[in-house]
This record gives sequence, C-alpha cells and structure tokens, in this order.
Amino acid sequence: MAVSVDTVYQTVLSTLNKEQRGYVTPQEFNLFAEQAQLDIFEQYFYDINQFGRLSGNSTEYSDMLNILEEKISIFEAVPVAVVMANTGIGTLPTNYRLGNVIHTTSGVARIVEKLNKKDIQVLQMSPLTTPNLIRPAYTRTSETTIQLYPATIIADITCDVIARPTAPNWGYVMVYGEALYNATTSVNFQLHQSEEVALVEKILQLASLSIKDLQMYQVANAEEMQTSQNEKQ
Repeated sequence: MAVSVDTVYQTVLSTLNKEQRGYVTPQEFNLFAEQAQLDIFEQYFYDINQFGRLSGNSTEYSDMLNILEEKISIFEAVPVAVVMANTGIGTLPTNYRLGNVIHTTSGVARIVEKLNKKDIQVLQMSPLTTPNLIRPAYTRTSETTIQLYPATIIADITCDVIARPTAPNWGYVMVYGEALYNATTSVNFQLHQSEEVALVEKILQLASLSIKDLQMYQVANAEEMQTSQNEKQ
C-alpha cells in the first residue's frame, strides 16, 4: 500500500506550525517530496552494498537484507532487452536502476558478473580466468552503457531493471485563495508504507533548510537596503 501524499503533507504542515518553523507551499512540498522519495529509494541500494560487506550474525544481516529487498521489490519491472553493438557494448534502458544482466545462449540463461575495469584486466592475464561464454562478465562504462566480455557477445542480453519511483504530487484547487486537496490530480508516494515517518522527517529537513535560506536572504536584503539608505544620507 502506498504512502498517502496528503497525510504526509498535513503532517509536515502540522509539525511546522507547532514548532513555529514557517510554512511550505504545495509547490515547495512537491519539490521536497520528490527529493525525499528519491533519497530514501537510493539509500536502499547503498545499504544493501554496506550490509554485503559486513561480517557477523548471518541471520541478523539476512533479516535486514530481506526487509530492503521487500521494499525494492515494489519497483521491480519486467526484464528488458539490452541493445547490443557489434563491439560488445550494450545500451541500457533509461530511468531505471540496473539489476542482473543475463546472457542467454543455446537456451541457457546465465547471470553476467559485474566487475570493474581493474578486475577485468587481472582476469584477462590468464586464459584460465578470462571471461568467456560460460563465465561472461561486464563493466559499467557509463550511466547508460555496459561493455560485455568477451566482446563477441553481441546479442541475447537482457537485464532485470528496477524502476525509479514516480514523482509524488499533492494536487489541489484554489478556493477563495486557499489550496484544497484534490485527490484526482494527486500522486501518492510509491515507497513502502513503513517509510511514512522517514518521508515526513526528510521533507522537514529540506523545508527547514529552505526556510533558513529565505530568512538569511531577507536579513541580508534588509541590511543591504539599510546600507544603501545610509550612503544616500
């Protein structure tokens, strides 16, 4: 179940009002909401990478990974084909995070191992370890391209992809100068329902920074005007 964009916005407004920290317009909220959702989404992958480097109680880390994988599973999409060039370079679909890269040959699907360029160079020093059709590998060459090894792999490559979350939107209509919630034009957060508190906290952080910057600008502008008046006098 998605996190209600209206619930989050009302909680943010209530907190700001209670703590006398200012006000966030619907337009500002929508900007902060999109950034907050993306930050939390990207944090999933960072955490998975970090947990993979930890040693200790395997059950404890396994539980953490299972929770993260459950949250990510919401965004898993149908595997898509990688457009291959005759040099072994593949072009990835845009607006997705890359999951497993898969090579299918003679009806057998194999996960292509992701390596960095240094690892590839080391493996290629020996015919016993160099990537081949049975043990293929790839490196990420840019945000949208990968290099397959061996470079003779020029077809039958697919990849599991994880869709980036759609930007949330608190839709509204203006009635007598007041913004009223419009569910028809609104888009809820796509994150797991358990992220509601995290979203509120992160949006409050972003809002506080924005409000602080505005206050600093107003102070600086007032000082500049006072200086200008003093010079005229």
